[in-house]
Amino acid sequence: MTTFFIVVLALTVCLVVWFIAVYNKLIKLRNMKEEGWSGIDVQLKRRSNLIPNLLESVKGYMGHERSVLEGVTRFRTQAMNAASVDAKITAESALTRGLGKLFAVAENYPDLKASQNFIDLQNQLSQLEDEIQMARRYYNGTVRNLNVGIETFPNSLVAGMFNFEKAVFFEIEDVADRAVPKVDFNDERK
Repeated sequence: MTTFFIVVLALTVCLVVWFIAVYNKLIKLRNMKEEGWSGIDVQLKRRSNLIPNLLESVKGYMGHERSVLEGVTRFRTQAMNAASVDAKITAESALTRGLGKLFAVAENYPDLKASQNFIDLQNQLSQLEDEIQMARRYYNGTVRNLNVGIETFPNSLVAGMFNFEKAVFFEIEDVADRAVPKVDFNDERK
């Protein structure tokens, strides 16, 4: 009888140790995902803080392009006020498209393109976009690890007991932004 008791006790201890290990792993993965999102959030706030300076430097040159300027301002406000990760992703995608339009319209203003202030702001924004991309890749890696940890068996049993939820990837929303640009080297002006 004591051998049976020892075997049951050993199995119970192993099960408890496994349960604790899985739970701690899921907590670690969730915290890493939150850290990744924090990194993105910091870069997005830096970008949002740079945008008013950019708009101010562009205003004098682009008076009749008011809709582009207002759009960027509106998208910035939406991005700063977004409460959830999903809302933030949607708002930031719209802001990125708005900034793209702003720079496309700026191409029509040679004096603006030559302005050192505009060039400096554009370079700062470009650096921030690179940092946002790096933060996005890190975040998406942590989301992948968390989601795999939650969905694999037998971890899914522990995850279900403690309401661990799959996280959302920070992806490009606009399908057109995912398309590979078409490059044509055939010159029709021969």
